[in-house]
Amino acid sequence: MLEIVKYPIKILRQRSQKVLNILSPQVQTFIKDLKETMVAAEGLGLAANQVDQAWRILAVSHKDGPKVFINPFIFWKSFKKSLLEEGCLSFPGVFGLVRRPKKIWLFYRADSGRLRFLRTDGLMARVLQHEVDHIRGVLFIDKIFKYTKGENLVREWIKNAKDDER
Repeated sequence: MLEIVKYPIKILRQRSQKVLNILSPQVQTFIKDLKETMVAAEGLGLAANQVDQAWRILAVSHKDGPKVFINPFIFWKSFKKSLLEEGCLSFPGVFGLVRRPKKIWLFYRADSGRLRFLRTDGLMARVLQHEVDHIRGVLFIDKIFKYTKGENLVREWIKNAKDDER
């Protein structure tokens, strides 16, 4: 099991690197551990940088079990958006309303290395956008329209963070 890093750890603000050798034992072991960590934490999604690894890998909760997205690229977002509450495993106790497109289309690599295409909407689209933001170094606190819980925690963390972690 991997340890989930909490804000304001610097890696959460860094852009992650593309994974080149998906079938390597190191990457395959990491994928397994990432999925197990997400399930154990009861999360809907978990990005590699949330466990201190700067790779473009996400694990997302799916009806058939955890699904992995490697080097995901969102190439289309709907104009229609929804405003819903989000939380994050790297921000325990913090929740807020975030506006996101309702539908997305993306390309990604499966853990087998095969190129895949996905059209999705609803909760899956929201979770994927949240996790893709993570690997881009963008945090959900950057997009919160209105805090619903924990705003005081975030203010304290920001106040105590180093300049390059904010």
